[in-house]
Amino acid sequence: MATPELRQLRYFLVLAEELSFTRAAVRLMIAQQSLSQQITALERALGAKLFDRDSRGTTLTDIGALFVPEARAVTDRAEQAVAVVERARRGQVGTLRLAFLTTVANHLLPPVVRAVRHHLPDLHVATESTSIATLVQGVLEGRFDAAFTRTPLVPGLESRRLTTEPVCAVLPEGHPLAGRDELTLADLANEPWVMTPRSSWEPWHRAYEEQFREAGFVPTVVQEEAGVQSLLGLVAAGLGVTRLACSAASLRRTGVVFVPLSGAYAYTEMVWLAGNTAPALHRFLDVVTELAATTDLTSTG
Repeated sequence: MATPELRQLRYFLVLAEELSFTRAAVRLMIAQQSLSQQITALERALGAKLFDRDSRGTTLTDIGALFVPEARAVTDRAEQAVAVVERARRGQVGTLRLAFLTTVANHLLPPVVRAVRHHLPDLHVATESTSIATLVQGVLEGRFDAAFTRTPLVPGLESRRLTTEPVCAVLPEGHPLAGRDELTLADLANEPWVMTPRSSWEPWHRAYEEQFREAGFVPTVVQEEAGVQSLLGLVAAGLGVTRLACSAASLRRTGVVFVPLSGAYAYTEMVWLAGNTAPALHRFLDVVTELAATTDLTSTG
C-alpha cells in the first residue's frame, strides 16, 4: 500500500463534504478531471474504494466514511506543523536561555519574565543568575542566548542599553559623610575601601582605576569580596566604604547609607552574541527594549 499524498487527502475531504465532483472542483479551484484523477490515484494507493459514483450522484462508501476522521487528523496535524514553523519564523515560539548578573537580577528578572509571558506566551524562558565572568563566557560560547549585565564588557557581544542610574557611595551608618546629599569620589580619598577582587572582572577594574585616577587618588583597599551582599555586610560592619549602583540599596536596608556620587552612573545592558539572527532572540530583544522604554527597570522587581 502506497502512502497517500497530503494534497490527495485534502481533495478527498472536500469531496467528502460536497459529495459532488463539480462543486468540489470549484471549491478547490482545479479542473474536475484533475480532481477525479487524484481521487482515483488515492483509492489505488489505499487499495480501497472511497466513493460510489453513479447517475444519482456521489456517496461515501463505508470505508470512505471511516477514512474521513483519519484523513482530517492528518491534514489538521500538517496545518499545525506549518503554523508552528511560521510562529517560529516570527520568533513567537522556542526556548531562550537568559543570564542575569546577580546584582541586577533582583530588579530586572521579574519584569523581563513578566513581559515575555505577556507578549510571547509560547516562548519558554530559562533563567540563571550568575557572575559576570560566567555570564560573558556563557554568551560567547552559546550557552546563554542573551544576558543582562553591567558595562564595560568585551568584544564579540552586541548590546542595547536598558538603564542608566546613579552610582552611590556606600557608607556605614553614622559615618561623618552619611548625611550629605551628594559626594564626589575625591571626598572618599582618605577612606578605607572594600571592593570586588580584580579577578572578578578585569574590564570593570580598569574602568574603576581610571575613575580613581581622575579623582586624584589610589584607594586603600582593606578587604576584597566578590559578592555585593558581602560588600554591604563589610560596610555595615564599619570596615570601609564602597561604591555601587544606587539600586543596590534594595539589597540591604540597615547598617549602610547610600549617597549619590556626583557625575557617576552605572549602565545595564542586554547583550547577545554578535551575528546571532535567531528570530526568537530578536523578538525577545524588541519586547525588552519596549519594556525598558516604558518602565523604570531600576526600581522594579
